Amino acid sequence: MSLVELLILLLVAAICGGLAQSLTGYSHGGCLVSIVLGFIGALIGTWLARLTGLPEIFAIDVGGTRLPIIWSIIGGTLFCALLQFMRRGRP
Repeated sequence: MSLVELLILLLVAAICGGLAQSLTGYSHGGCLVSIVLGFIGALIGTWLARLTGLPEIFAIDVGGTRLPIIWSIIGGTLFCALLQFMRRGRP
């Protein structure tokens, strides 16, 4: 994987993480948090897709690495909602 492919993958993950944050209203962090959230969302979303037997709806192939866009947003949204729920219980 070249540097340009890595930067494209990070950009796509940041956009997916940013969309997940905006859907839940959870915005504690900047661009790095969005990138991490995009990758965590991709892991959770892919796991949910395999668990339920659903196909990848829209995936981007960058340098041999597939990033499922829709499942990344769904997984990131679920992860943000979980973080927001856990944070709400604290005073």
